[in-house]
Amino acid sequence: MRLKPGALLRFYSLCGILVQGSQGQFPLTQNVTVVEGGTANLTCRVDQNDNTSLQWSNPAQQTLYFDDKKALRDNRIELVRASWHELSISVSDVSLSDEGQYTCSLFTMPVKTSKAFLTVLGVPEKPQITGFTSPVMEGERMQLTCKTSGSKPAADIRWFKNDKEVKDVKYLKEEDAVRKTFTVSSTLDFLADRSDDGAVVSCRVDHESLNSTPQIAMQVLEIHYTPLVKIISSNSWPEEGQSIILTCESKGKPLPEPVLWTKDGGELPDPERMVVNGRVLSISFLNKTDNGTYRCEAKNPIGRNSTEYVLIVHDPNALAGQTGPDHALIGGIVAVVVFVTLCSIILLGRYLARHKGTYLTNEAKGAEDAPDADTAIINAEGSQVNAEEKKEYFI
Repeated sequence: MRLKPGALLRFYSLCGILVQGSQGQFPLTQNVTVVEGGTANLTCRVDQNDNTSLQWSNPAQQTLYFDDKKALRDNRIELVRASWHELSISVSDVSLSDEGQYTCSLFTMPVKTSKAFLTVLGVPEKPQITGFTSPVMEGERMQLTCKTSGSKPAADIRWFKNDKEVKDVKYLKEEDAVRKTFTVSSTLDFLADRSDDGAVVSCRVDHESLNSTPQIAMQVLEIHYTPLVKIISSNSWPEEGQSIILTCESKGKPLPEPVLWTKDGGELPDPERMVVNGRVLSISFLNKTDNGTYRCEAKNPIGRNSTEYVLIVHDPNALAGQTGPDHALIGGIVAVVVFVTLCSIILLGRYLARHKGTYLTNEAKGAEDAPDADTAIINAEGSQVNAEEKKEYFI
């Protein structure tokens, strides 16, 4: 009787088990993680094996290889190495359905097994940004959504504006029950500002299946806004007879139309000296009549804006006089000094006259023996009680 190949394999395995019966042998395996579409290598090793058969089975308990014999008709499964100490196989073009627990069996008595879990990573699809309509008016609310599907586990989405990460975003994930993959979306919500014009907004998808190379979708923002106007003067101290150039810088999107120059709310009064060339106003041979408020106005389809510049023409002669010594200040100081000196002389004269009279009076009262004028005065003050008796009359 001739045995079929499968029965022959089982017969050999059974014989090996009965003959060997080794108790110190045990198969060793490792879990494997592979990206969908990649190749998974499953290895089973036995450090001490006395010619006992090894077998790999899939999660459905179907035998893939028995020693070096292929048991399942699947062109994706190939033998890498078969020996008494190792049985290695490979599964190419791995799909999500291949994920599960694989078993390596060592046919001792009893049979010893080791499990290896095959994890298949679902690669996220390239993200797409939706919700942007060009152009956007300044002040309008923008909602940009980034979406990617097919990731397993769920992918991570991050937003950047000009390479600076934006944290305040909404995140949502949904699982596909059939394929066990995830669809992930994130929404960036903000008010459009003129500073965002030309900014690059990017949505970055990070996932372990991408080997540290994220998938990125980008969107360049276009924001329309009213003009921003500024006047720049060529002369910070304009004088009579000189010239001045006023430049009106206007920024806006769309680009503002040619600017309008006015003076004190009306047209420029002297077109011969006040020449407008695009955004530039040139005034030659300045004089005092040019003093006033000059306005520059710019507009585009979004709106209009203006700014003003106050022109003051200075007298060069008055300026030169101010640079010399201040004669009025010097004259005031001299007058104060003279006044203080005169007051001092007057006070000193009154003081001397008062003391001289007192001295003479005491001499008339018989104070000839006083050694000096001060003593005479003191003696005179002590004798005032008899003043009525010693009155003297001068004729």
